[in-house]
Amino acid sequence: MSSLSPNQQALNKAMREAVEFVHAEGWDAAPTLFALVPSELLVDALDSLDDSPLTLVVQNDLPDNIEAGSEQLADYVSRLAWPAEVAGVILAQEILFRDTASHDASASVASAPTDAPRPARLYSGVLREEGIEQTLLQLRPTEEELEAAGPFAQDEIQLRGGPQVAPGVIAALRYGLEQDPEELY
Repeated sequence: MSSLSPNQQALNKAMREAVEFVHAEGWDAAPTLFALVPSELLVDALDSLDDSPLTLVVQNDLPDNIEAGSEQLADYVSRLAWPAEVAGVILAQEILFRDTASHDASASVASAPTDAPRPARLYSGVLREEGIEQTLLQLRPTEEELEAAGPFAQDEIQLRGGPQVAPGVIAALRYGLEQDPEELY
């Protein structure tokens, strides 16, 4: 039996679906924003209702000039006000990540991590209720890693996660869920 709440499990499943969607689009992509809508509200619009309590709805209206990790993206996301039917949101963006925590003292010099930042995808998701949130990181594999892993290495998705990974992004997403769209217009 899982110790996670049903809402945390729903967010985890939605995050995995967002990861798979963005991964299928390939690297060097613009940020992607998803609204999370209870699947029961979309029964008529969906071909088949699976067991996912939340359905991803891609928001295609992000301005083209907004770059991942930029102040413009943070400003844009924090200005959104989501209707009550939206249970949560997920933002996927490519960033540069410096891994300072994974150095193994017994590793050889050739395999020791460098201080150079690596391209990565940051997935940040929040639910309106209960303060539930999740942040995942997917490092972009290097050419050497892809060659060593075999012909289908590009299809493999390895994720890292943890608390307080991107608190500013989480706060911006949560702020948009707390706003009343009626009061903005």
